Amino acid sequence: MYSSEITQASNFVKGVDTSFLIILGISFFFLIFLTVLMLVFIYKYNRKRNPKATQIEGSTKLEVLWTVIPFLLTMLMFYFGWAGYKPMLKAPDDAMEVTVYGRMWNFMFEYENGKRTDTLFLPKDKPVKLNLVAMDVLHSLYIPAFRVKQDMVPGKENNFMWFEPQKKGTYELFCAEYCGLQHSYMYSYVKVMEDSSFQSWMVDTTQVVAENIESPTATGRRIMQNIGCFACHTVDGSKLVGPSFKGIWGEEVTVTTGGEKRQVLVDEEYIRRSIFDPNADIVDGFNKGLMLSYEGQLSEEDVENIIEYLKTLH
Repeated sequence: MYSSEITQASNFVKGVDTSFLIILGISFFFLIFLTVLMLVFIYKYNRKRNPKATQIEGSTKLEVLWTVIPFLLTMLMFYFGWAGYKPMLKAPDDAMEVTVYGRMWNFMFEYENGKRTDTLFLPKDKPVKLNLVAMDVLHSLYIPAFRVKQDMVPGKENNFMWFEPQKKGTYELFCAEYCGLQHSYMYSYVKVMEDSSFQSWMVDTTQVVAENIESPTATGRRIMQNIGCFACHTVDGSKLVGPSFKGIWGEEVTVTTGGEKRQVLVDEEYIRRSIFDPNADIVDGFNKGLMLSYEGQLSEEDVENIIEYLKTLH
């Protein structure tokens, strides 16, 4: 069950909410005040009550008032907005760092010990710095309960967000920038745990052992699920962003290589090249540049497991 209480879920909730409520309050005040004033003027100065228009001379006092008051209100809103935003700009030196990879269309979280997940696990009451890496197009990491959102810009250095989770629970995390066909499916969750539970999870080798006793086929499918392969490729023969995996193994496909079309056999060499150099051979009927390399993100063992899984998709 997901946490429904999001008040003070992070250290930035109070500052963001205060700024929002002040701006909302001022906006509602003027909406009501100006609407009432307009109705009064319509009633008091309609044609029946005021058949002859009265010329009103300029008033320096009024001009000063409607200049100074909006300026002061704007400065008030700016102050609270800046007070809530400024602490987000510098992460504490002792913050735990997690690298977030965003690509069409999934998030992957890598911890300092090399552990990778598709759900963000965090310790309660500990500062966390998320280093944001966009692998292809512009994404935006948004955690509504924590009141934090940051664009993930390809090639941008020192792109990060930080916060301190303050309530245990499970919270939504998703992409808030339209990034392509499956944008609406690009979501995950943040699971906040007590620090002791988190530390146990970090050093837990049960998952690794389980992966080792899984069949290569099951492991390959899990890896592909985690890195978002099924957002672009189907296993039922239907066409999506990329070619379907169904029945692909051992078949010949038409590809464009270096501007020339040719027939290639889908074997281990072809799969490896497609993973690490996806623009080398473009399957006929599909576009170049939609997939980026997984170089450095997948090991040789990962690729071998993926190949074993693809062999089963008859």
